[in-house]
Amino acid sequence: MMKLDMKTAAVAALGFGAAMIAAAPAWAQAAAAPVVAPVVATVNKGDTAWMMTSTVLVLMMILPGLALFYGGLTRSKNMLSTMTQIGAVAALAMLIWVMWGYTLAFGPDVSNPLLSNFIGSFDKAFLKGVTPASQAATFTAGVEIPEYVFICFQMTFAAITIALVLGSVVERMKFSAVMVFGLIWLTIVYFPIAHMVWASSGYFFKAGALDFAGGTVVHINAGVSALVAALILGKRIGYPKEPMAPHSLVMTGIGTGLLWVGWFGFNAGSALEANGSAALAMLNTFVATASAALFWMLAEKLSGHKGSALGFCSGIVAGLVAVTPAAGNSGPFGAIILGAIASLICFMAVSKLKPMLGYDDSLDAFGIHGIGGMVGAIGTAVVYAPSLGGPGAADYAMGAKLFVQIQAVIVTIIWATIGTTIAIYVAKAVTGLRVSPEVEHEGLDIGEHGERAYN
Repeated sequence: MMKLDMKTAAVAALGFGAAMIAAAPAWAQAAAAPVVAPVVATVNKGDTAWMMTSTVLVLMMILPGLALFYGGLTRSKNMLSTMTQIGAVAALAMLIWVMWGYTLAFGPDVSNPLLSNFIGSFDKAFLKGVTPASQAATFTAGVEIPEYVFICFQMTFAAITIALVLGSVVERMKFSAVMVFGLIWLTIVYFPIAHMVWASSGYFFKAGALDFAGGTVVHINAGVSALVAALILGKRIGYPKEPMAPHSLVMTGIGTGLLWVGWFGFNAGSALEANGSAALAMLNTFVATASAALFWMLAEKLSGHKGSALGFCSGIVAGLVAVTPAAGNSGPFGAIILGAIASLICFMAVSKLKPMLGYDDSLDAFGIHGIGGMVGAIGTAVVYAPSLGGPGAADYAMGAKLFVQIQAVIVTIIWATIGTTIAIYVAKAVTGLRVSPEVEHEGLDIGEHGERAYN
C-alpha cells in the first residue's frame, strides 16, 4: 500500500511539474501585470462620530446662533418675528430636504447626460432605498460614512442657507410669504447650485471648482438672493431717515460666538473625515476669522470712528464667510490674508456701497455673505497655490483655476438672481408678500405672531 501511494505521488508530482512548465508564459504575464484587489469600503466609526458632531454644530449655527445674531440686530418690536422666521424656514428646509432636496442635489444621475450637470434625479425621493446600512463616500478611497449621516450634514447646510437670505427682508415680510418663498427658492436655486458644485456629476465639480464648505453654494447664493429679495420687497418704512439701530448688541454678540463655534462643524466637517484636512480647515477657521475681526475694527478706526462691538461681530462673520471655500484649500497664513482682505472689502460694501446705492438690506446679508463669498471664492484660487502655503500640486496653474472660480461665481450670481425673482413673485402672488403699514409700525412680533419679546 505504501509503495502504491509513493508511486502515485511521484506520478502526480511529475504531472504538476509538466503543468507548471507549460504555464510558464502565463505566470510571467501575471507577474508583469498583477491583479489588484478591489478596495472594500468600510465605515469608520471615528469619522462617523465626527460627522454627527459636525452636523449638530451646524444646527447650533442656526438655532440659536443665527437667530440671536439676526434678532439682536433688529428693533425690539421685531425680535421674535426674526427668530421665528429663521427657525421655521430652517425646519421647512429639513422636511423638503428628505422629501426631494437630497435626491435633486446628490441623487443618482438623470438619464440625460447634459441635464445631469445641473440636477440629480428623483430616484431617491423620500429617501427611497436608503437604509441604516447605506454608505456615502468620503474623500479617501475605501473610507465611508453612513448615508444617513451625510444626509443630515448636508440638510443643515440647506437649512442655514435659506435662513441667511432672510437677513435682508426682516421687519417687513410676511411669515406666510417667507414660507412660500423658502419652498420655491430651495427647489429652484439651492438644490441645483449644490449639485453643480458638490455632486460628482455636477458641472463645476467636474471642472475642478474649489468650494470646500460653501462659498458659492451657501454664501454667494444666499447673499445675492438676499439683495434681489430686498430690492423687490422694497425699503422699510422710514429707511434711511429714521434710526433703526440694533436693539441688543449683547444678543448679537452671543449669536456671533455661537456662529463661530458652530462654523467648525461647517468647515472642518466638510472634510467628511476626522483627518489632517479637517485639522487644516479647523486652524484656518480660527485664524482667518481672528484676522477679519481685528481688521474690521481697524477699518472703523481709519474711517474716523471708534472700533465697535458691532464691527467686531461683523468682522468675525466676514472672516468666516471668506474662509469657507478656502478652509481646506489654503495654508494658515494665506487664510489670515484672505480674512483681512475680505473684511476690508465687506466693510466698504456695508459702509459705502450700500448708502451710495440706497438699497435696504436690513442686516447686511449681501454686504457680508454675498461680497465676502465672492472674495473668498475667487481668493481661494490664489491661496491654494503651494508657493503661498496652499495644498495645491507643484505644477498648480493659478490662472486656469481663477477662470474656473470666476465662472462659478458668475453662474451662481445669475442663477440666484433669476431663481430668487421667480420665488419672490410666486410668494407675492400667493400671500401678498409684505405686511401692512400698520403691522410694520406696530412690529411683526405682535402683528404676525401675537407676542412680545419683552414686557
